[in-house]
Amino acid sequence: MPTTFAYKVRDRSGQLIRGKIEAENPSLVAGKLRELGYAPIEIKAESALDLHRDIEIPGLSRVKLKDIAIMSRQLATMVNSGLTLVRALAVLGEQIESSKLRSAVSAVRADVERGSSLSQAMEKQPDIFDPLYVAMIRAGEAGGQLDHVLARLATTIEKQVELRGKVKSAMYYPVIVLSVVVLIVTLMMIIVVPTFKNLYATLHGTLPLPTRIVISISGIVASWRLILVIILFGLLVFAFRRWVATESGRTTWDRFKMRPPIAGPLVHKIALSRLVTTLSSLLNSGVGIIEALEMSAANVGNKIVANAARSAEAGVREGRSLAASLAAHEVIPTMVTQMIETGEESGALDEMLERVGQFYDNEVNATVSGLTTLLEPVMIVVMGAIIGAIVISLYLPMLKYVTLINTSGTS
Repeated sequence: MPTTFAYKVRDRSGQLIRGKIEAENPSLVAGKLRELGYAPIEIKAESALDLHRDIEIPGLSRVKLKDIAIMSRQLATMVNSGLTLVRALAVLGEQIESSKLRSAVSAVRADVERGSSLSQAMEKQPDIFDPLYVAMIRAGEAGGQLDHVLARLATTIEKQVELRGKVKSAMYYPVIVLSVVVLIVTLMMIIVVPTFKNLYATLHGTLPLPTRIVISISGIVASWRLILVIILFGLLVFAFRRWVATESGRTTWDRFKMRPPIAGPLVHKIALSRLVTTLSSLLNSGVGIIEALEMSAANVGNKIVANAARSAEAGVREGRSLAASLAAHEVIPTMVTQMIETGEESGALDEMLERVGQFYDNEVNATVSGLTTLLEPVMIVVMGAIIGAIVISLYLPMLKYVTLINTSGTS
């Protein structure tokens, strides 16, 4: 059974390099390292219990898309510079900060050393390299354009990261404001409202309806009944997630997300952008139209748009054009199908799809910017309205203070 050896070597420039490799014995390790042009300094077998290895924490040790984009860009540069694939992977393994990605690259390098192609080696790491990534690498190997495909992969992933970042940043403000509102309201219900409740308890008479509602809510928040509310909310969230995980539930939910006035068009544009950008990247890398449509549908993230892509795939199999197959679906705008038709007629389909993707990226950026600008005053008004309504409800009986005192005195 192969043993994992940790090694220290120096390259031709004298730089110290550390790494790990699997082999039967230290002699084979030294031989492999010398073949790569390294001068071995230290080779040591790792024990089964290695206290110095990185600790992988589930959920926190996931590889970020940004790290994969950087890795792809660096690998493309080294391959384009004339380095062998094994040497490039070895150098790359020393530069990667993510321990999980570093381990995956080391495993890929070991497989390549044994004679596997890069795509075959990456296919053994499905948690890191998805089928779309592997398919583009395979197409790049077949066409002799591996460096070009790696650079394109890096660009595609970078665009995805940028798009996600802008959408998330647009949501940070309302989430923070909502959290502050919940905190303030909770403190008011636990600390402030009971004080007024005790004050009004000494008076006889009927309190205004808004005041009674606020006091009732305070009683729920400050008692064990809040736990029941939290449990009920948790069960509802759990049931919703289970429903969304089903085929019909996911389809219904994705269709609903495209209906709201502002958020709906944004969700639609993001899905279209991912579809055409992915399709363009795959076609440009040499992947066939059928396989490209299948993978693009899986990468869209929206069932409605994905179903349209899968239906178009069936249409292309039957001999229809891509534009005609997509035009049968209302979810695909006419502008998209017309540009695709132009691309098919001119023989530049991948280039036309890239232009469509750039158009929708710009549309998403403009929508997110407008949404951020709109949400700021809206959230401020909502926060002021909620807190103001509670304060007014508490002080509303003060307007009838004299009537309450008179009622108390006559009883």
